[in-house]
Amino acid sequence: SAQIADLQQKLLDADNGDRAKQRWDSIATILEAKCALKYLLGELVSSKVQESKLQSSLQQSQANYSDVQKVLMEERNNIAELEAEFQNQILVQEQQHQEKV
Repeated sequence: SAQIADLQQKLLDADNGDRAKQRWDSIATILEAKCALKYLLGELVSSKVQESKLQSSLQQSQANYSDVQKVLMEERNNIAELEAEFQNQILVQEQQHQEKV
């Protein structure tokens, strides 16, 4: 029964693919061509709108990435300064300790 169900699904998939092709192949009148063209143009507009939204989202993400990268660099520089200051304080403490000894 599993094999039968699998074969039936394959037949349905093949039939759906053939039907779509047959629809385009069977356009015979100007009215049908107009309808098909109208549908295709609608899909094109929809795709262009979606592309524009994705492009805008990409640009926003790139700007956010740039901002985060700047903050990261500032924080790294800040850490480096704090580390240098800490090392300097350690050196001063060691010198004071040596003087006391």
